Amino acid sequence: MTEEERKEITEEKTEQDLELEGKALDKMTAPELREIAKEIPGVTGVHAMKKPELLSIIKKSKGIKDERPVKKTTKAAYNIRELKQKLVILKQEKQNALKIRDKSRVNILRRRINRIKKMTRKAASAA
Repeated sequence: MTEEERKEITEEKTEQDLELEGKALDKMTAPELREIAKEIPGVTGVHAMKKPELLSIIKKSKGIKDERPVKKTTKAAYNIRELKQKLVILKQEKQNALKIRDKSRVNILRRRINRIKKMTRKAASAA
């Protein structure tokens, strides 16, 4: 191979890399990914592959690390004891609001109690 041929090949690769940068791999359709995967040496059976398989092969060949999205922490990360203490306080407030006959406050407290109960269940199942 002459130096000119090598330069042409490297120029083609850089143009292809620019195309990949212009449009994120994850956003590409499976047929577009197949076209890219066909050009990778040593890869066979591209037409039978599904999108996740194509993505992993292309990312390996290009040296792109597969970044997983970071999971968001939910409110279930609370301590169960803390949540139950809040429940006790809210239930007392609800009883006081019932005595006063403050319907709107009772409704608000009822919903808060319900949310905290759900959070305790999530925290218990996660533990």
